[in-house]
Amino acid sequence: MASTSVSRVVPASPARVWQLIGGFGSLPDWLPYITESTLSEGGRVRHLKNPGGDTIVERLMEFNEEQRFYSYRILQAPFPIVDYLSTLRVHEVSGNDNVAEVQWSGRFVPQGAGDDEVVALFTGIYRDGLEALHTSLG
Repeated sequence: MASTSVSRVVPASPARVWQLIGGFGSLPDWLPYITESTLSEGGRVRHLKNPGGDTIVERLMEFNEEQRFYSYRILQAPFPIVDYLSTLRVHEVSGNDNVAEVQWSGRFVPQGAGDDEVVALFTGIYRDGLEALHTSLG
């Protein structure tokens, strides 16, 4: 099993950040490489589209409004992985109510590609996503 995690401080309160990213269907609101998100199964499954027309299907596994995080599994995607579990979490920054730290992490089993290649892929996805979030909040 391989894993990666990326954190980024963003210029908004934890409550404001969570309001933007905390909805399971909200990726198109802040993530430019997800153009569409359609929820099914009572909001527990999201069907995502990227600009290239690829479909990604993910299932919400855990959601905690108070602690500001959710975890999800990929059910279908054009990625060389199986057993993918990811968490998106918003942290308070001690002593500063006007910024938040966002952490995006995942663990997975590479399939058809090497660990380093797949770790680099998801590290890039998380890093670019959090940079886009920073830009949208700035």
